Amino acid sequence: MYRILPLLEPAEIAQLRQIAAKAPFVDGKITNPANTAKQNLQLHDAQAYEQSSAMVRDAMLRSPEFMEFTFATALAPPLMAKYQKGMKYGTHGDAAYLQLPKGIVRSDLSCTVFLNDPDEYEGGALRVWLGEASIDFKLKPGEAIVYPSNALHEVTEVTKGERLVAITFIQSRVSDPFKRHMLYELGEIAALEGNKMEEENHMKLRFVRESLYRYWSASGD
Repeated sequence: MYRILPLLEPAEIAQLRQIAAKAPFVDGKITNPANTAKQNLQLHDAQAYEQSSAMVRDAMLRSPEFMEFTFATALAPPLMAKYQKGMKYGTHGDAAYLQLPKGIVRSDLSCTVFLNDPDEYEGGALRVWLGEASIDFKLKPGEAIVYPSNALHEVTEVTKGERLVAITFIQSRVSDPFKRHMLYELGEIAALEGNKMEEENHMKLRFVRESLYRYWSASGD
C-alpha cells in the first residue's frame, strides 16, 4: 500500500538544496493556523517555490513507476519544508481536498521526497500507520515515499541537525487504495512475467487489468 521510489538525480538534489539555502522559509502554520500539531518551516518565496515545485513535479511525471503506482490525474504543487531541532509534526491525517489556485485536488496519496542525507539529522522520521502497525521512513536524498493520504502519520521530533523534504498530494484516477494496489500488482505481473506466458494468457491478463482500470476509474470506485 506504499512505495519507495527513486525520483531525483544528484544534480537536481543539489539545485533544490541550493534553492532552500537561499530562499526564505516561514512558520508552516501560515497555511493552517489552527493546526497545533504542525511545527515546521515552509518555503515562502514565489519564484523559488515555482522553480523547485516544477523540478520535483517533472521528476514525478517522468517516472514510469510513480505513474504506474499512483495512476495520477492531478498533483498539488510540491512544497519544500524544513524541520530544525525541536520541530515535529504530530499524528494527523491529511485533508481530503486541497483548494489550490487552479482548482481542487483530492488527496488520495501523499508523498514525501527526502532532500538531505539522513545522517545530517537525528529524529525526523516519517512514521506512517498502516493498519495497527507503524513504519518509520528516513530515506536517501532523492528518494520518495508514497502512501495513502488517509493513513495516520507523523514526523518525529528532530533532535539534531535539519531535515529537508518536499511534500505533495496526488489525486488518482482510482481513489480506492485496495483497487489501486491490485491494478498495480497486475501491471507488475504482466511486466515481469509476460514473456514467460503463452501470448494468449498474457493478452487475457492485460485485458482483465485494463477492463478493471476502465471500470474502477470511470465508476468513481
